[in-house]
Amino acid sequence: MDPIRNPFAPGAGAPPPELVGRDRILEQARVLLGRIRQRRPEKSMLLTGLRGVGKTVLLNEIERMALAAEYRTVSVEAHEEKPLGALLVPYLRRLLFDLDRLAGAGEKVRRGLAVLRSFVGALQLTMNDVTIGLDIDPEKGSADSGDLEIDLPNLFVAIGEAAEDRGSAVAVLVDEIQYLRQKELGALIMAMHKLQQRQLPILLVGAGLPILPGLAGESKSYAERLFSFPVVGALSEGDAAKALGDPARSVGVVFEAPALAEVFRLTRGYPYFLQEWGYQAWNRAPSSPITLKIVREATEVVIARLDQNFFRVRYDRLTPSEKNFMRAMADLGSGPQRTGDIAGVLGVKVTSVGPVRAKLIRKGMIYSPAHGDMAFTVPLFDEFMIRAIPEFQSRA
Repeated sequence: MDPIRNPFAPGAGAPPPELVGRDRILEQARVLLGRIRQRRPEKSMLLTGLRGVGKTVLLNEIERMALAAEYRTVSVEAHEEKPLGALLVPYLRRLLFDLDRLAGAGEKVRRGLAVLRSFVGALQLTMNDVTIGLDIDPEKGSADSGDLEIDLPNLFVAIGEAAEDRGSAVAVLVDEIQYLRQKELGALIMAMHKLQQRQLPILLVGAGLPILPGLAGESKSYAERLFSFPVVGALSEGDAAKALGDPARSVGVVFEAPALAEVFRLTRGYPYFLQEWGYQAWNRAPSSPITLKIVREATEVVIARLDQNFFRVRYDRLTPSEKNFMRAMADLGSGPQRTGDIAGVLGVKVTSVGPVRAKLIRKGMIYSPAHGDMAFTVPLFDEFMIRAIPEFQSRA
């Protein structure tokens, strides 16, 4: 069939043609946006889930909802190489200038810019890309201590007051939030705490791996009272069939029921993989309907693409000892595995695998769903590890 008309969209953060199975989370976001707009207290949201479940897609959809509700938005992606302050400052500067344009120069907005200038100076950020404006002097004593846990809450309060003065509201969206350093995450939590106490119109929606609730709790014990942690999981078989069947049907193509069942078996309902199988099955099918035979023919191409583009980029970041640890996990099966069992497969004492396990957690490759258990953050990674290291020898 014509590849140009192919409705499926495999890609990081690419919006699927049919966003299904996420109604509960989107309704929760709608309520959050509405209540904060009316200055009513409501928990901000930190979405958690494995790679490929559509967290970024949901963040983008929530940003669209925020803009439709006349919010100003700040959207960033955290990563290990850049501090939180440097990520936020250019967007906060733009936000304050946008607020300033709503009704001309205002005292609260100008103060927000002055506090932002203080924040930049205190953190010694490069001014090349974050120039505040030559006519704005820093406000001494505000957000200028150099301690992020003091300065970021003060900065957010100043921005919240500026937004309130302009009758506006702000949604801060942070993807890959688990990559924030502990002090940065703590500062962000403290800022939201201060905003909630003063009922200022700023909310936070973040997205990260399943380790996020634990990281938030370790940073600040009251995090669970400030945030809800919606879990973004795999789709049910019915929702998976809808995610494939509805976009195809909209352009006059149908999947046969056995084909849909096979795709669900292969993907376990993970949205990214559904898009890959749908995309390749469409391209291989000569015409409607898409049959079980077509899906099976497409599978070899899909697995090769996933190995090269989805799994390999993560695998190549691993050291030999980290690869062995994850190969031992794969040897035990797809579900969560006990650390002691992994050590047993490797033929070493359980205490000796602690440093490798900690590095893999920091890299976002594994997480602990329960005390003593380890699981992959990337769905189907166990199958990839077996393909990547087929000659692995268990020492158990």
